[in-house]
Amino acid sequence: MSLFRKLFGFKTDKPVEELNPVVRGKYMPEVKVPIDEKFTVNFKANGGKFLYCENLTEVYQNFQHIIDENSWNSENVLLLDENLKDKFKNSNLKSTKVLSEATYFLTTCENLIANDGSLLFSSNQIFEKKLPEFPINVIVFGTTSQITENISEGLRGIKSKSSGRIPTNITAIKHFKSQDDKDFLSYGSSTKNLYLLLLEDL
Repeated sequence: MSLFRKLFGFKTDKPVEELNPVVRGKYMPEVKVPIDEKFTVNFKANGGKFLYCENLTEVYQNFQHIIDENSWNSENVLLLDENLKDKFKNSNLKSTKVLSEATYFLTTCENLIANDGSLLFSSNQIFEKKLPEFPINVIVFGTTSQITENISEGLRGIKSKSSGRIPTNITAIKHFKSQDDKDFLSYGSSTKNLYLLLLEDL
């Protein structure tokens, strides 16, 4: 994806003058921002920590960097998803299913919402618990194919892949800053210290 190549320093041989944007007239239609770029900008503006991964090897490397950076090697991880537990089986995790015993939560999500940089969860990830009950530290494993334009598209996607059994407890989280940074518009919402391991799968 061109956005990620720009973000992560792929070089170009084009001279500087060719890279300058074309001056647009006021009556020209707005340039449509790519959905992946829109999500990334909004997610980071919400305070989320974003790590782009081209393959699973980079996912595991970046995951270990997060663990090392926060000194979580000997801490319990809340891991409710058996498929995710199998995927990270070589990471030597001390997993638990008891919320109160965990320092951080490793999970997937339903969708990544581009227009506001939020993440959509359901009972597939959090069962019937409420987000404030989970550890403040969250690591989410997601893929670029999960990015949708808005929550409506995300909900339609959940419905289409549920084969008649639509999950319950569907909720979104979009505040990834400390309580001190919250304004009145985010009052009452759950704030998490959130890392996103985003795997390129398109």
